[in-house]
Parts: sequence; C-alpha cells; structure tokens
Amino acid sequence: MLFKENLRLGELLIANNIISDIQLEQALSQHQKVGEFLGRTVVKMGIASEEEVLPLLSKKLKISYIQIKKLTIPPDVIKKVPAKFACHYELIPIKLEGKVLTVALTDPSNLEFIDDLTLLLGYKINPMLAGELDIMKGLKKYYGIGAETIEEMMKQTSQTEAIKATEPLTDNIEELATDASIIKFVNQILLEAYRDRATDIHIEPYEDELRIRYRIDGILHDAKVPKSVKHFREALVSRIKIMASLNIAERRMPQDGRIKVKIGNTDLDLRISVLPTPFGESVNIRLLSSNIFLGLETLGLCPRHLQILESVIHKPHGIILLTGPTGSGKTTTLYACLSKINDNDKKIITIEDPIEYQLRGISQIQVLPKIDLTFARGLRSMLRHDPDIMMVGEIRDFETAETTIRTALTGHLVFSTLHTNDAAGAMTRLLDMGTEAYLLASSLECVIAQRLLRVICEDCKEIVKDSAIQKKSLEIPKETKIFMGKGCEKCRWTGFKGRTAIHEILVINDDIRELIIKRTSANIIRNKAISQGMKTLRQDGLDKVCKGITTIEEVLRVTQQEER
Repeated sequence: MLFKENLRLGELLIANNIISDIQLEQALSQHQKVGEFLGRTVVKMGIASEEEVLPLLSKKLKISYIQIKKLTIPPDVIKKVPAKFACHYELIPIKLEGKVLTVALTDPSNLEFIDDLTLLLGYKINPMLAGELDIMKGLKKYYGIGAETIEEMMKQTSQTEAIKATEPLTDNIEELATDASIIKFVNQILLEAYRDRATDIHIEPYEDELRIRYRIDGILHDAKVPKSVKHFREALVSRIKIMASLNIAERRMPQDGRIKVKIGNTDLDLRISVLPTPFGESVNIRLLSSNIFLGLETLGLCPRHLQILESVIHKPHGIILLTGPTGSGKTTTLYACLSKINDNDKKIITIEDPIEYQLRGISQIQVLPKIDLTFARGLRSMLRHDPDIMMVGEIRDFETAETTIRTALTGHLVFSTLHTNDAAGAMTRLLDMGTEAYLLASSLECVIAQRLLRVICEDCKEIVKDSAIQKKSLEIPKETKIFMGKGCEKCRWTGFKGRTAIHEILVINDDIRELIIKRTSANIIRNKAISQGMKTLRQDGLDKVCKGITTIEEVLRVTQQEER
C-alpha cells in the first residue's frame, strides 16, 4: 500500500489504483452536496469498498482501523453500551480494560463526540475506525434485530413484576399491538427478512423464549433478536393479525390471512398462517414478490427437458402433472408454463389455494372451503366458461382426480400438482385414490417431478480437492472439476446463494399407458421410463454438479429418497 502523509485521501485512493480521476471528481461533487466524509461518499457510490478505503483513512487520521466481522466481542462488553445508544450513534464497544472502553466508530476524529461519549458512558474512550456497513452488521449480530425498539418498550412498560416473571406481558395487548414501537419492530423483522432473501418467517413461542427464524434458500436460519422480545410475543402476534385483518381475540383456532406491503420498488404479498400452541400462537409469514416472475428458460431446465416441456404444454388436451413436496417450486413452474402459452386466442382459468401470483389475461379462482368452493366444485363450474386450458392447484381426493380426468378427456388441457416422491409415483397415487386405470392412461400426457437445490455462491466458489472417490461412486468423469462454496459474507457463510430446480420428466407413451392399465407398480414404470431415456432427479442434479452449479452433497441431500 502506497502512503504519503502530505497526500489527501482522494489522492491516496488514486495513487493506490483504487479509484480513477473521473471517479474522484464524481465523488467530490457528491461529497460537497451532502457534506460527509469523502471516504464514506466513495463507498456509498459503490466506487470502492470499505476494506479498500478505510485502511488509508486510518493512516491519514493516525487512528487504528478495525474490522468488527473478524472479532468475537464478549457479552459483558456489549452490555456496557445500551442498544438504543449504540444503534443511534452507530458504534460498537470492542473491549474494556480498566476504565478505558475501546469503541468502534465511523467518525473517530470527532473529538466533541468522543467527549460526549466519555460523559454519557462513564469511561475513558479509546476510539477506533470501522466501516459503516461493518458496524451495522455488528449491531445486528451482537444486539439483535430491532434491539433498540425492544429496549425502549421494556423501559416504557410499568409492569416491573411481569417483566421479571417468565410469563409474557398480557395486559392491554390490543393497545400494545398498535404502539409505535411494536409496529416498528414488526417492520424491522419484515425488512430484514426481505434483505436476506428469506421466503418464510417463522415466529415460534416456547416456554421461556420466542424464536424467530428465516427460511433462506430452503434452509432455516435463526434471526438474531433480543431475548427480551419474549415479553412482547402476544403484542407481536396481535400486530401481525391486525395487519392481516384477522381476529385478535381468537387464540384457540388456526387463522389465515394476507398482507400487502411495499419495500422500495418491490410489492410484497405476505401470506399469514397462525396456529395455536401450548405457549402462545405460532406464526408463519410467506413472502411472495409480485415483481418477480420466472419464464421457462430460467427454471433450471436442461435443453432436453426444456424441449420436452415446450412440446407437451402445446398439446390440445390431456393432463400435465407436477409432483414434489411443499416448497419445491411446483406452482412457480406451473405459472411459467401458463405464461408461455397464454395468448389472445386461448381462454385460461385456474383454481388455486392460495392464488400466489396474479397473472394478466388469466381468470383465477380462490378455493373457499367455508362456502364449499372446493377444487372439484370449482372445476365443474369452470367448464361452463368454455376454457381451453385449466389449472387445478392440487389433486387431493378422488372427486378432484375424477373431475380432472374427465375434463381432460373432453378436449381440455389441464395442469395440476400432486404430492409424490417421483414422477412414476403419480400414477399409483391416482389409482389409489380410486380413479379408473383406463381413464387415467387415456388422459395423462406428462408427469414432472421437481426439487429445488442450492446454487454455489459465485463470490467464494472454489475447486474441491480429493473428490476422486465421490466421482467414481457417482460415475462422474475423472476430469470433471467439482466446485464448492468456501463461505463468505454475501452467502451468510453457507457457500450457497440462490436456488435452481432439477427435474424428472416422464412422458406418457404407449408402453407406459399399457403399464398403467395393468396397474403396474411405480418401480416398474420408473425403470421402464429410465430404459427409454428418462433422466432421474439425481442424474439431472449431477449434471448441474458437472457444470459447477451446485455440489455433490447438495444433490445427495435433495435426492436421498431416490435410491430405493
């Protein structure tokens, strides 16, 4: 690193090839408008990172630079600075030695501020320079999401005895639910989940704690929240119920609702499910973005699978089934198929539970069991509207299965989903429901099994050494390079960022129809399809391993039920 004391920060950044002359001019222009540190302006504009700018700035100011993410700070040191104070002034206590408290700040050269800290905290302050982003992540790690909000609510309550007890605060829950602090805390939870790319938020009450978890890339992660949040669990649930227009007085029965919120330019549709448990109500919030919609080409289909799928979705009639567990992306794939064939000369109607995305040009119906609007009943009514293509959210019973089959036999193309482990299992599942084998064989056109697996993080991707044994056992060519994610900040140290789908597509031909009519077992149908060229879920996953998209371990985890 090149450093000369007589050079200004901008000149030092240019001398070290961190920014260009043009970038410095742009940064100086912005710096003069907002009146903040030039270094902070450079980082905010995305011209350079904190790790590049701050070491130079620390030498210039003759103040030590520290990276909080590389530290493990003792809890007793964190307690020396209240959460509200730390969050408001954007600082983190690092260590305490006698009466000297080392504190990480974004602006340690502000002597007046240092004097104020000394007076407020009662310690001699040893300031150190840290990045703003680093401090914000440290605040979340050591104090928890919304720590200052929870701390303020704890101070405001006069129920001292209740706070000391293990039971949550239960008085005036309705009032607490509309309090500015609890509203702010719920918003912080939602915002944090969105920023972390979470698909679900789980709020789970236990005897002595309230656990909040985010599902990110299919895996649950604990959200760091203050332990004292357990005292406000009923107020938290009531706030979510109010947002979803649910009955806050009803705590014995499950309830479902939805909330529409806007974060930046993104519209989020939140699906709320509330369940009663012995220690309070458990809440699940599913985050759906109306701005995100996938086409067939972006679903992770290999070229052969894409060609097969584009062929079958243009058939004039028949049933196309998607199978897989909850959360495997079946609905997203169905929507992508419908979007592909949606044009002005076709009438498309769907019946779903729930309607996850609004599709332009398609009539969508929501299942309402309370008024007996079931899949089967809705499907029969849909026929009176002369549709060309229909989608049934899920085949759950004999009535729905039979109506779907008869609809397909009368010249309609029907899409639906089924919960089975593989494509071949769909036939035996429908036969077990009581459908006639010859009708099923005549109507079924294609079954697609789908799973989601995590994608290796591009920022920490590296070649795996000593993978020869795994390659041999899985019949992967020796020369193939196998990759993995080492783990970094951008992927939350998991080595994965984002997900893609793997598929098993079973096209129903004459041989398979004959096996269905004979009510043959799923294993025999599956083996017959494989002999005719069907690629299994595991084979499709291993192809993605060979392309460096995912890891062997991830494929084995997702397809562990395949080997029977």
